[in-house]
Amino acid sequence: MEELISTLTCLTESLQQGNLTDYEGVIDKLFSEVSALDPFLKIPDPQINQCAIQLWNWAVTKNVGHAIAEIQKAKVRHVACNLLYCCESDSPTEGAIRKQILMASKAGRTWLNCKNYQMADHFLKLAVKSIETHYGQLMSRANEAPDVSSSKADVEKDLLQILSYQAESAIAQGNNQEAIVFIERCKDMLLRLPNETAYLTIMCYNFGVEAYNLTKFEDGVFWLRQSYDIGKTNVKYGPRSEVLAKILRLLATCYFEWDCEKFQEKALNAVSLANKEYETPLGLFLKIRILLRCRAPDSSIRAGLNEILEFKVSLDLCLNTARLLISNDREVLAFEYLESVCQHFESSPSLGTALVLHIELLLQRGKVQQSRQKIKDVITGHHAGKQLTPEALTSLHVMLWDQASKHVEVENYSEALQWFDYSLSFFKAGQMDPNLSKLQRNRATCFLKLKQLEKAKEAAKEAERCDPHSIFTQFIVYKISVQESDTEKASEAMSRMSLLSKNAVFSKDKLLASQTAASYLFSLAAQNALENGQQETAIKALEVLCENTKEESVILTALRCLVRLVLSTNKTTKDLSHLDMLLSYLKMALQAASCQSLTVEQRTDQANWFQKIAWNLALQCESKPDRMRDFYVLSYQLSQLCPPDRTLLMSQRTCLLMAADTSLALCRNSPHSAQTEELTQALEYIQTCWEVWKTLKASGSFPNDPTDSLLLLYEFEVRAKLNDPKVETMLESVLELETVETKVLESMAALAMEPPAYFPVLCKKALRVSLSLHKKQPQMDLAHCSKCVHTLIKLSLPSGVSEVGPQNLEEVWDYFQEALSIIAAAPDDFAEMETLWLLTHAWNTGILLYNLTQITEAEKWFGLAMRFVHYLRSLRESYEKMMSGRYSEVLERLDATKRNSD
Repeated sequence: MEELISTLTCLTESLQQGNLTDYEGVIDKLFSEVSALDPFLKIPDPQINQCAIQLWNWAVTKNVGHAIAEIQKAKVRHVACNLLYCCESDSPTEGAIRKQILMASKAGRTWLNCKNYQMADHFLKLAVKSIETHYGQLMSRANEAPDVSSSKADVEKDLLQILSYQAESAIAQGNNQEAIVFIERCKDMLLRLPNETAYLTIMCYNFGVEAYNLTKFEDGVFWLRQSYDIGKTNVKYGPRSEVLAKILRLLATCYFEWDCEKFQEKALNAVSLANKEYETPLGLFLKIRILLRCRAPDSSIRAGLNEILEFKVSLDLCLNTARLLISNDREVLAFEYLESVCQHFESSPSLGTALVLHIELLLQRGKVQQSRQKIKDVITGHHAGKQLTPEALTSLHVMLWDQASKHVEVENYSEALQWFDYSLSFFKAGQMDPNLSKLQRNRATCFLKLKQLEKAKEAAKEAERCDPHSIFTQFIVYKISVQESDTEKASEAMSRMSLLSKNAVFSKDKLLASQTAASYLFSLAAQNALENGQQETAIKALEVLCENTKEESVILTALRCLVRLVLSTNKTTKDLSHLDMLLSYLKMALQAASCQSLTVEQRTDQANWFQKIAWNLALQCESKPDRMRDFYVLSYQLSQLCPPDRTLLMSQRTCLLMAADTSLALCRNSPHSAQTEELTQALEYIQTCWEVWKTLKASGSFPNDPTDSLLLLYEFEVRAKLNDPKVETMLESVLELETVETKVLESMAALAMEPPAYFPVLCKKALRVSLSLHKKQPQMDLAHCSKCVHTLIKLSLPSGVSEVGPQNLEEVWDYFQEALSIIAAAPDDFAEMETLWLLTHAWNTGILLYNLTQITEAEKWFGLAMRFVHYLRSLRESYEKMMSGRYSEVLERLDATKRNSD
């Protein structure tokens, strides 16, 4: 026990320290310690009593400063009250009991505020028990003390308050009958405590409000009747008439919403009684609502309406009443009442609000002619000095525009103009107003639809005067220009629209127009141009749309339209100037389709469409290889946005092959100094194509497919012209193919020597292999064989003294022997001029050797040359005579040289 007292004392002191920050932790610890005590435990210890008083006072001071939460305050009071009851002696003094009553009732009230009704009930019961004990003490000494009567009154007042708290707790827990019992006890006490009448009245009213909010109308009716009855029991101490009227109005409302037909009489009696107690506009309005719900005759409702007008109610309430009448199908009464209201408030500056409502209700009920007349009257009055308030005028404009819009929707533009003109009548000449600009735009649109161009231009001019920086005004100017076929003016308007669309605010009235709204305008502009057969203007509009929107789906749709338009416009012409436009569109499409905001399905659909367009355009560019390459590259790039499959990969391979091929073709026609960039680009295409081709080959076999040969050939050409040492590996790769084509080898041989490339060794190697393959054919191709040998001899012949050597002579000798064997195989089919070429070069080689005093070698080559003479046909006779003579002379010289050397 000592340990408990020590803990409680320590915790209490901690709370009383001014610098403590963790109030919540200390309070929770106290609450835990005390809650664990036996409720019947008695600890008559002064320290415990002191802790209770100190905790209570601490909570009171903190309550003043709102330093702790309500739940923490409830816990502290809970602890203090329990500790106080633990210290209770067998014969407590009146002072101790009064402390118990105070602390128990306050603790119960605080738990009630925290919505912990079980805790609240516990302490409220303790308070009642202590009150009964205190009352017994007072009765036991009733004849001894003179102040007993006032003490008894205080006790009864405390009891009434606690009983009311218990009733509140019961209501909160849904125990309506229990609450009734508590309130009945309170009512019994009012005879002795009349000044509590207003308090109990308000409490019952609050119970009624709570029941009404929960749609428990029966309970609501009970408590509201109790509230009114209690309030009427004592005029002196009861609430004011305004409060009683409020109670009765809510009672009438409860009857009204519970079952108006069943309780209509009670509802009417309650509201009538409320109006007698304290007449208010709300009470009069409620009476009309009840009468309408009860389907009362017009005469009864008219009487109620007259009461409203006789009472000084606001115009707003009168107008709400008129709306209520219309909504309950009392049309005649509504318009009759509105007329009376307008007369009643004729001198009021707010009269326009009533007039506008009158027009609105007439339109709602389809009374168009009557509404027109009323509008004309308002216009006349407005210009005669009876101007509408800005709010009323705005409402009327909205109404008029709404009527006009309905006629526009059904394409009745003449009727729409009449309603727009009504609105125009309220504007002064020369007035600057963004709304006037919008109105004039609407009028211009109607005139356009009616083919009244001059009037449309006048309206557009006025719209531009009022708000020149409105994109919508420029759109109207654009539409007029299109209808007039004024391409230049339409283009200017479109340019201004483009500029304005980049601003956050489109007009002086601060009308914010989103990117979506701007995109919609540009789309409409394109559509309008197409409808009027102006394709160039439509193209301009769509281009502006693409430039000014950030929505990828909109851009892609516009680009599709642009591509179709350009293609259809240039379908029959051979002019290829449109290709640059299409190229720019496809590049934009690639960028837009690459955006991550699109779904996979959207991206695939768009990329597929544009990829096919790029492919088809590439096929049309035979005369423009640079554009052919660009379109093939774009086709490949777009295809990368699609899910890969075998067909797509084959398409990518073809695109890259063609891109490389056209790049090389462009390179061949470029100056040597400008080739490097083209060659580097071509190499990138080739390397990318290799990757695609590897993936394709992994998916299945491709018999007789030339891709490997083509890629090797292209790469060979690039590396040869870039003087790349890797060029040698290209030839080796070709030779490693399953099928080596002589055409590829001969092409490589030619490329190896095509400037700026110079690789004679590679050239000869390729030609030797090609010659070998030709000879293995069942029927040798003399032309190709001859060409191969010709090139080999040409590359191998010594061009000067420095190149004359045994190895070189032996190599070229073999090629001449190869040529002889080819001629011998088909002497009649071999080209005579080629034979003559061989003869000449063999003879010249002999002369070169002779001049170098290589007599034996020279004789050998002269003899070779003479062998070729035998294969000449038409030239044989002449060359035989000439060559024989020269050969004899050479032989004589050779013999003389040999003798001299001996």
